[in-house]
Amino acid sequence: MAAAAVSESWPELELAERERRRELLLTGPGLEERVRAAGGQLPPRLFTLPLLHYLEVSGCGSLRAPGPGLAQGLPQLHSLVLRRNALGPGLSPELGPLPALRVLDLSGNALEALPPGQGLGPAEPPGLPQLQSLNLSGNRLRELPADLARCAPRLQSLNLTGNCLDSFPAELFRPGALPLLSELAAADNCLRELSPDIAHLASLKTLDLSNNQLNEIPAELADCPKLKEINFRGNKLRDKRLEKMVSGCQTRSILEYLRVGGRGGGKGKGRAEGSEKEESRRKRRERKQRREGGDGEEQDVGDAGRLLLRVLHVSENPAPLTVRVSPEVRDVRPYIVGAVVRGMDLQPGNALKRFLTSQIVPLGRKEAKAKELVRQLQLEAEEQRKQKKRQSVSGLHRYLHLLDGNENYPCLVDADGDVISFPPITNSEKTKVKKTTSDLFLEVTSATSLQICKDVMDALILKMAEMNKYTLENKEEGSLSDTEADAVSGQLPDPRTNPSAGKDGPSLLVVEQVRVVDLEGSLKVVYPSKADLATAPPHVTVVR
Repeated sequence: MAAAAVSESWPELELAERERRRELLLTGPGLEERVRAAGGQLPPRLFTLPLLHYLEVSGCGSLRAPGPGLAQGLPQLHSLVLRRNALGPGLSPELGPLPALRVLDLSGNALEALPPGQGLGPAEPPGLPQLQSLNLSGNRLRELPADLARCAPRLQSLNLTGNCLDSFPAELFRPGALPLLSELAAADNCLRELSPDIAHLASLKTLDLSNNQLNEIPAELADCPKLKEINFRGNKLRDKRLEKMVSGCQTRSILEYLRVGGRGGGKGKGRAEGSEKEESRRKRRERKQRREGGDGEEQDVGDAGRLLLRVLHVSENPAPLTVRVSPEVRDVRPYIVGAVVRGMDLQPGNALKRFLTSQIVPLGRKEAKAKELVRQLQLEAEEQRKQKKRQSVSGLHRYLHLLDGNENYPCLVDADGDVISFPPITNSEKTKVKKTTSDLFLEVTSATSLQICKDVMDALILKMAEMNKYTLENKEEGSLSDTEADAVSGQLPDPRTNPSAGKDGPSLLVVEQVRVVDLEGSLKVVYPSKADLATAPPHVTVVR
């Protein structure tokens, strides 16, 4: 009878088994008591659901260890979220090997150390060979496992914020150890030094070491080839000029200071003075170039104004757009960034055609359910292959394989409850772009990484700025079909609402930040951040 009572106390496990679910979220007021009755661990029956891709158990103060059998029982697990529990001081037995795991969130627990046998998994062979995102923030870690890089060699994002770390293991920065790591956050720790070997992180783009106990920043940091955003605020640096710079200067200026001689340790006043002289010479050269441009500074501003990108921050926007992400998409399309772009001029000549060719394919179909649409597209693709005697297909059919094996399909739903996008297949007829369109909501999704989304969005927005410039400079004339299209839509161009409508004025695009949050409102990403659109060409001016 006791065994039956325990079984009945986990009805969500029975439901997941019966419906062959791939996602499971354990929560609710009764969770604490049930976990306590199971000895502070997850119930063994949970590890008999081998189809699970996503598992989350959060906010349970009774959960002290996942329990034995997780690795053996959940071989297909892609995402494991065990945040705001009481895990610690170690993980026994260790979590891995989990060969398919990509996301691991252990934030907000009581972990103090993750040694071999009581940690993340074995190093040889790697226990977490596909892990991309590791969140260990809000624990009590005094040190990181020395074999972390060998355990998770494909790590892209590592969050260590809010622990008790005083150093990084040397193995973390050895050449080739973490070739894909792009985000490293270790704010609010006790770090006393940063090794010059950090330059071996060839993919590092974002580094946050704010509020630590660093007194030097190694000059080798400037050798990180992709570094775009750094944060060293709250550290008492010996080089006071550098300390002032990290509180107010852009990343590019700080890295340039380190590159030309600053070492962050006050090892010679001459270097700092040399850097100041070089900066002064650079400014003089720029002023001279503006004077020689013909019309002085006004000419320079006019040229820059022809490709202006103004970023409107969420705090400045009276009606900012927010995207809410449900947990169901984490296994099919987990990464998304969005932006609102205002000021596109698609009316003259072939401007609309150029834009559609570069990015958008309107749905152009009757209303249909997702599975019916996919089946219809699959039949079309097969017919197309037969007719053209090809091994591959073109158009939106080429992306169908990305949904193979998925029971759930990702989609974007607007405030009216209408589906406006079906990534990565197609867009909706409701949001079809017309020649009179000047304001657009852009979204980029990926099943691989957030950085891919940002890189693609950067390229798309810069392409749009280039198109506006081309349209302005070539003064294309609208054709009859253009006029007819405008008449059908019942809209006429209004230069007061379209910043690019004046042919002789500047080509200004306003890029409004869009926040992506989870269903609880916690921020996942905001685009564009200070690190985004950082690779704009010289003739594009980004005003933030």
